[in-house]
Amino acid sequence: MNDVVPGDFAARVLDWFDRSGRKDLPWQRDPTPYRVWVSEIMLQQTQVQTVIPYFERFVARFPDVIALAEAPVDAVLHIWSGLGYYARARNLHRAAQRIRDRHAATFPTDLDSVAALPGVGRSTAGAILSLALGQRHPILDGNVKRVLARHFAVAGWPGRSAVAQRLWQLADALTPRDRAAHYTQAMMDLGATLCTRTRPGCPACPVARDCVANRQGNPADYPGRRPARALPVRAARLLIVRDPAGRVLLERRPPTGVWGGLWSLPQTDLDTDPSAWCGDQQLGDGARVTSRWPARRHTFSHFHLDMHPVEIRLERPGVRALDGDGRVWYKPGDPDARGLAAPIRQLLAELAGREGETQ
Repeated sequence: MNDVVPGDFAARVLDWFDRSGRKDLPWQRDPTPYRVWVSEIMLQQTQVQTVIPYFERFVARFPDVIALAEAPVDAVLHIWSGLGYYARARNLHRAAQRIRDRHAATFPTDLDSVAALPGVGRSTAGAILSLALGQRHPILDGNVKRVLARHFAVAGWPGRSAVAQRLWQLADALTPRDRAAHYTQAMMDLGATLCTRTRPGCPACPVARDCVANRQGNPADYPGRRPARALPVRAARLLIVRDPAGRVLLERRPPTGVWGGLWSLPQTDLDTDPSAWCGDQQLGDGARVTSRWPARRHTFSHFHLDMHPVEIRLERPGVRALDGDGRVWYKPGDPDARGLAAPIRQLLAELAGREGETQ
């Protein structure tokens, strides 16, 4: 590890944490394994300040494993709505049911059992057990990868197995046996507040003196970037089908994939005639397009979706839009507790706003 002494490295990081680390986040005030688990899943690919209000609402609604496991998935997705990456919410729900059924509703305390929970994995499991129970486990979230890659000039994209293996070796060697929880939090804080992606605060960093990237003057070169790839573009028609009462037709998405398990507007390709689609689906009589909204783009991690909303009115509703059919009539001006993808929720809010302007 070059000239770095593990004990000295940890001591400097812990001294910095005592002075500058974050110690009053909501999940730190009562760091049970359940609360820390929820926070760690929410913090995957999401910043702390964004997570805080979602976390507080989530644990107020689902205060323990049993409450989460026995809640309808719709209720979980509703609380999660707007936070994105909805597979995280579905995995939390599935994992809570597994804990209820296989671990007597008690959060497991061994690394392998926690890592095997849906949506967890080695690093998140280590963080949960360290932060909640003080167990010594190395972690390697995005912040820690950045700190270690820069400190030891580990070249290459961490998504490559050889690079990840080297970073795991460093993380394990540097993690102390004492104050493991504080060290784990300190490393995450160091990456989040000082060793940031852009404009890192090297002068204030407690381990800057032996950081190779700092000495070379090129911290932005580490960690290596993921190979660039152009995101494909997909286009879809979103159908705002309304009955004579002004309610909007919603469909539940399949349990996996984009917006899995959430409620959404019916979606077709751009070549499908919206009025004919309503007839084919036996949704009602007299379907006619009343307006075509401007297209808008939503970007996922692996593609862009160009959405083309079309508003359709039915003279008389049919019998197919029933809860048991995976479809419901929804009142935009009086929303219920239903899991909606953020772009769909925005469209429905825009629809309600348009109605308000015409009244």
